[in-house]
Amino acid sequence: MARLSEFEEHRGRLWGVAYRITGSVTDADDAVQEAWLRWQALPDGEAARPRAYLTTVVSRICFDQLGSARSRRETYVGSWLPEPVLGGDGDATLPEDRVTLDESVGMALLAVLERLTPAERTAFVLHDVFAVPFAEIAEVVGRTPVSVRQLASRARRRVRAESPRRSVDRVEHRRAVDAFLAAATGRDLGALMKVLDPDAVWRADGGGKVSAARHPVHGRDKVARMVEGLLCRWASDTVTAEVREVNGAPGLVLSDPGSGQSAVVAFTVYRGLITEIDIVVNPDKLRHLGLGG
Repeated sequence: MARLSEFEEHRGRLWGVAYRITGSVTDADDAVQEAWLRWQALPDGEAARPRAYLTTVVSRICFDQLGSARSRRETYVGSWLPEPVLGGDGDATLPEDRVTLDESVGMALLAVLERLTPAERTAFVLHDVFAVPFAEIAEVVGRTPVSVRQLASRARRRVRAESPRRSVDRVEHRRAVDAFLAAATGRDLGALMKVLDPDAVWRADGGGKVSAARHPVHGRDKVARMVEGLLCRWASDTVTAEVREVNGAPGLVLSDPGSGQSAVVAFTVYRGLITEIDIVVNPDKLRHLGLGG
């Protein structure tokens, strides 16, 4: 039997690969567990390069998952957003060795990856994020290395074209989130309008289980009204709003123990203004966080 210690050495990387390919914490957990079962059944010394072997195994599992996941998302009620991951001081929901939070797990990028074919997405994640050689990716997607190179190139062009412009300055991003929170909690519409980009976009994922806009909302005025509507629904003395690391950047976690509701909000910021707001309120996508809402 292959050694547990060798698997554990690579567990964080494997989960990071799985989450970026699937956009689902649940599916990533399942993929890593399945990889562990296969590793456990492997005779000692069978895998000369454990990291490469395990990356291929977990990637193939996730690649196979994408086909059924795509059909499920075609019938999904409203906008589909990834299951969020949290980080930050005092957070016990996401061990440091599970996934490195960076721009490759940002909500906006993961939303763009949803528009790629399963083969394009897998090739892009493995090559551009994890530097896996094309020959190894070819084993995952069942293509030639030349074909995989073309898949990754096509995916890269689309990601560059469709990803929103964003600030790489974390201080600037945090400043915009703080301004949004102050304006929202203070019910200051003027201040809220000042922190929103004129072409701001609001996406909400309720999954048909919680009231949420079924389609993206575009424009500063309309987005501001969506924020006002959210505040009205969450008007309660028991609601808490906390700035937390959401998919690699400062965001918000809202919880209301009284009603049992929770929400995770991710922001895209450019030139000091909020250009995109992605809010997940589907309880099925928040269960793994143990927010206690």
